[in-house]
Amino acid sequence: MTYVVVGCGRVGAELADRLSQRGYTVSVIDQEPAAFMNLPPSFKGRTVEGEALDRHLLERAGIREAQALAAVTDSDALNAVVGHVAKRIYKVAHVVAGSYDPKRRPMFEAFGLQIVSAGTWGAQRIEELMLHGGPQVVYEAGNGEIGVYELKIPSTWEGRPLEELLAGTQSLPVAVTRAGRAVLPEAGIQVREGDVVHVSATLDGIQAVEARLSEA
Repeated sequence: MTYVVVGCGRVGAELADRLSQRGYTVSVIDQEPAAFMNLPPSFKGRTVEGEALDRHLLERAGIREAQALAAVTDSDALNAVVGHVAKRIYKVAHVVAGSYDPKRRPMFEAFGLQIVSAGTWGAQRIEELMLHGGPQVVYEAGNGEIGVYELKIPSTWEGRPLEELLAGTQSLPVAVTRAGRAVLPEAGIQVREGDVVHVSATLDGIQAVEARLSEA
Protein backbone atom coordinates (compact mmCIF):
# COMPACT_ATOMS: atom_id res chain seq x y z
CA MET A 1 0.00 0.00 0.00
CA THR A 2 1.15 3.50 -0.83
CA TYR A 3 0.87 6.50 1.49
CA VAL A 4 1.77 10.12 0.81
CA VAL A 5 2.71 12.57 3.56
CA VAL A 6 2.86 16.24 2.60
CA GLY A 7 5.03 18.18 5.03
CA CYS A 8 8.11 16.84 6.78
CA GLY A 9 8.00 18.78 10.01
CA ARG A 10 7.89 17.00 13.34
CA VAL A 11 4.39 15.61 12.78
CA GLY A 12 4.95 14.62 9.16
CA ALA A 13 8.31 13.00 9.85
CA GLU A 14 6.93 11.01 12.79
CA LEU A 15 3.92 9.90 10.77
CA ALA A 16 6.00 8.90 7.75
CA ASP A 17 8.41 6.91 9.91
CA ARG A 18 5.59 5.08 11.70
CA LEU A 19 4.03 4.09 8.37
CA SER A 20 7.40 3.03 7.02
CA GLN A 21 8.02 0.84 10.06
CA ARG A 22 4.77 -0.96 9.30
CA GLY A 23 6.16 -1.91 5.90
CA TYR A 24 4.09 0.46 3.78
CA THR A 25 5.38 2.35 0.75
CA VAL A 26 5.70 5.97 1.90
CA SER A 27 6.53 9.19 0.05
CA VAL A 28 7.20 12.42 1.92
CA ILE A 29 6.92 15.79 0.19
CA ASP A 30 8.45 19.04 1.38
CA GLN A 31 9.74 22.13 -0.38
CA GLU A 32 12.59 22.60 2.11
CA PRO A 33 15.46 20.10 1.71
CA ALA A 34 16.48 20.59 5.33
CA ALA A 35 13.07 19.34 6.48
CA PHE A 36 14.02 15.78 5.53
CA MET A 37 16.59 15.88 8.33
CA ASN A 38 13.62 15.32 10.66
CA LEU A 39 13.39 11.77 9.35
CA PRO A 40 15.36 9.13 11.25
CA PRO A 41 18.18 7.27 9.45
CA SER A 42 16.05 4.13 9.52
CA PHE A 43 13.36 5.68 7.29
CA LYS A 44 12.91 3.49 4.19
CA GLY A 45 10.50 5.64 2.20
CA ARG A 46 10.98 8.22 -0.56
CA THR A 47 11.61 11.93 -0.11
CA VAL A 48 10.31 14.26 -2.81
CA GLU A 49 11.47 17.87 -2.76
CA GLY A 50 9.23 20.54 -4.24
CA GLU A 51 5.96 22.44 -4.09
CA ALA A 52 3.06 20.19 -3.03
CA LEU A 53 0.63 22.00 -5.36
CA ASP A 54 2.64 20.84 -8.38
CA ARG A 55 0.56 18.00 -9.85
CA HIS A 56 3.59 16.48 -11.57
CA LEU A 57 5.37 16.33 -8.24
CA LEU A 58 2.33 14.77 -6.56
CA GLU A 59 2.21 12.13 -9.27
CA ARG A 60 5.93 11.47 -8.92
CA ALA A 61 5.28 10.89 -5.22
CA GLY A 62 2.74 8.23 -6.14
CA ILE A 63 -0.56 9.98 -5.47
CA ARG A 64 -2.31 8.05 -8.26
CA GLU A 65 -1.66 4.78 -6.42
CA ALA A 66 -2.03 6.17 -2.90
CA GLN A 67 -4.57 4.69 -0.50
CA ALA A 68 -4.23 7.68 1.80
CA LEU A 69 -2.68 11.14 2.00
CA ALA A 70 -1.92 13.33 4.98
CA ALA A 71 -1.38 17.07 4.45
CA VAL A 72 0.47 18.22 7.57
CA THR A 73 2.46 21.29 6.54
CA ASP A 74 2.50 24.36 8.81
CA SER A 75 0.00 26.10 6.52
CA ASP A 76 -3.71 25.43 7.00
CA ALA A 77 -4.49 26.87 3.57
CA LEU A 78 -1.96 24.62 1.83
CA ASN A 79 -3.18 21.58 3.73
CA ALA A 80 -6.76 22.30 2.73
CA VAL A 81 -5.96 22.79 -0.96
CA VAL A 82 -3.68 19.74 -1.19
CA GLY A 83 -6.29 17.68 0.60
CA HIS A 84 -8.99 18.89 -1.78
CA VAL A 85 -6.85 18.06 -4.83
CA ALA A 86 -6.09 14.58 -3.47
CA LYS A 87 -9.73 13.85 -2.74
CA ARG A 88 -11.46 15.40 -5.74
CA ILE A 89 -8.95 15.01 -8.57
CA TYR A 90 -7.01 11.89 -7.62
CA LYS A 91 -9.84 10.19 -5.71
CA VAL A 92 -7.59 9.21 -2.81
CA ALA A 93 -9.73 7.13 -0.47
CA HIS A 94 -8.51 8.55 2.83
CA VAL A 95 -7.39 12.18 3.13
CA VAL A 96 -6.48 13.79 6.45
CA ALA A 97 -5.45 17.41 6.86
CA GLY A 98 -3.68 19.04 9.77
CA SER A 99 -5.10 22.29 11.13
CA TYR A 100 -3.47 24.74 13.50
CA ASP A 101 -6.01 27.56 13.53
CA PRO A 102 -9.51 26.64 14.83
CA LYS A 103 -10.92 29.60 12.88
CA ARG A 104 -9.98 27.83 9.64
CA ARG A 105 -12.14 24.80 10.41
CA PRO A 106 -15.04 25.91 8.16
CA MET A 107 -12.63 25.91 5.21
CA PHE A 108 -11.77 22.25 5.78
CA GLU A 109 -15.41 21.36 6.30
CA ALA A 110 -16.34 23.07 3.03
CA PHE A 111 -13.88 20.76 1.26
CA GLY A 112 -15.29 17.75 3.11
CA LEU A 113 -11.92 16.91 4.63
CA GLN A 114 -11.21 14.98 7.78
CA ILE A 115 -9.05 17.18 9.97
CA VAL A 116 -6.86 16.79 13.03
CA SER A 117 -6.33 19.98 14.98
CA ALA A 118 -3.45 19.64 17.40
CA GLY A 119 -4.40 22.85 19.17
CA THR A 120 -8.07 21.97 19.64
CA TRP A 121 -7.34 18.36 20.53
CA GLY A 122 -4.64 19.36 22.98
CA ALA A 123 -6.82 21.99 24.62
CA GLN A 124 -9.65 19.46 24.96
CA ARG A 125 -7.38 16.95 26.67
CA ILE A 126 -5.89 19.58 29.01
CA GLU A 127 -9.40 20.74 29.88
CA GLU A 128 -10.33 17.17 30.80
CA LEU A 129 -7.30 16.76 33.04
CA MET A 130 -7.87 20.12 34.72
CA LEU A 131 -11.58 19.63 35.35
CA HIS A 132 -11.42 16.02 36.48
CA GLY A 133 -8.68 13.47 36.87
CA GLY A 134 -10.85 10.37 37.24
CA PRO A 135 -11.84 8.48 34.09
CA GLN A 136 -8.96 7.73 31.77
CA VAL A 137 -9.50 8.55 28.11
CA VAL A 138 -8.27 5.71 25.90
CA TYR A 139 -9.44 7.03 22.52
CA GLU A 140 -10.66 10.32 21.08
CA ALA A 141 -12.58 10.85 17.86
CA GLY A 142 -12.62 13.91 15.62
CA ASN A 143 -10.92 16.70 17.49
CA GLY A 144 -11.68 15.25 20.90
CA GLU A 145 -15.41 15.99 20.94
CA ILE A 146 -16.09 12.32 21.72
CA GLY A 147 -13.86 10.08 23.82
CA VAL A 148 -13.87 6.50 24.99
CA TYR A 149 -13.31 6.52 28.75
CA GLU A 150 -12.32 3.80 31.18
CA LEU A 151 -14.21 3.69 34.48
CA LYS A 152 -13.71 1.44 37.49
CA ILE A 153 -16.89 0.54 39.35
CA PRO A 154 -16.79 1.24 43.12
CA SER A 155 -18.46 -0.88 45.81
CA THR A 156 -21.38 1.56 46.05
CA TRP A 157 -22.53 0.46 42.60
CA GLU A 158 -22.35 -3.30 43.25
CA GLY A 159 -25.30 -5.03 41.58
CA ARG A 160 -26.83 -1.93 40.04
CA PRO A 161 -27.79 -1.66 36.36
CA LEU A 162 -25.26 -0.05 34.03
CA GLU A 163 -28.19 1.69 32.38
CA GLU A 164 -28.85 3.52 35.66
CA LEU A 165 -25.30 4.87 35.68
CA LEU A 166 -25.47 6.24 32.14
CA ALA A 167 -29.14 7.28 31.85
CA GLY A 168 -29.62 10.91 30.92
CA THR A 169 -25.93 11.56 30.25
CA GLN A 170 -24.27 12.09 26.90
CA SER A 171 -22.66 8.66 27.01
CA LEU A 172 -23.09 5.14 25.64
CA PRO A 173 -21.71 1.81 26.92
CA VAL A 174 -18.92 0.18 24.90
CA ALA A 175 -17.66 -2.77 26.96
CA VAL A 176 -17.60 -4.25 30.45
CA THR A 177 -14.49 -6.12 31.58
CA ARG A 178 -14.84 -8.48 34.53
CA ALA A 179 -12.06 -10.74 35.78
CA GLY A 180 -10.07 -9.95 32.65
CA ARG A 181 -12.83 -10.89 30.20
CA ALA A 182 -14.55 -8.19 28.15
CA VAL A 183 -18.17 -8.45 26.99
CA LEU A 184 -20.52 -6.23 25.06
CA PRO A 185 -23.02 -4.71 27.51
CA GLU A 186 -26.43 -6.28 27.08
CA ALA A 187 -29.66 -4.64 28.16
CA GLY A 188 -30.13 -4.94 31.91
CA ILE A 189 -26.52 -5.87 32.69
CA GLN A 190 -25.61 -5.22 36.31
CA VAL A 191 -22.16 -3.98 37.27
CA ARG A 192 -19.99 -5.32 40.07
CA GLU A 193 -17.33 -3.75 42.21
CA GLY A 194 -14.03 -3.75 40.31
CA ASP A 195 -15.62 -3.98 36.86
CA VAL A 196 -13.88 -1.88 34.22
CA VAL A 197 -16.46 -0.15 32.05
CA HIS A 198 -15.65 1.64 28.81
CA VAL A 199 -18.09 4.29 27.67
CA SER A 200 -18.10 6.70 24.76
CA ALA A 201 -19.04 10.18 25.89
CA THR A 202 -18.72 13.90 25.46
CA LEU A 203 -16.79 15.82 28.11
CA ASP A 204 -20.06 16.89 29.73
CA GLY A 205 -21.28 13.30 29.57
CA ILE A 206 -18.28 11.76 31.31
CA GLN A 207 -18.37 14.46 33.97
CA ALA A 208 -22.01 13.58 34.66
CA VAL A 209 -21.17 9.88 34.89
CA GLU A 210 -18.25 10.56 37.22
CA ALA A 211 -20.44 12.72 39.45
CA ARG A 212 -23.04 9.93 39.60
CA LEU A 213 -20.39 7.39 40.59
CA SER A 214 -19.09 9.58 43.40
CA GLU A 215 -22.52 10.47 44.77
CA ALA A 216 -23.74 6.88 45.14
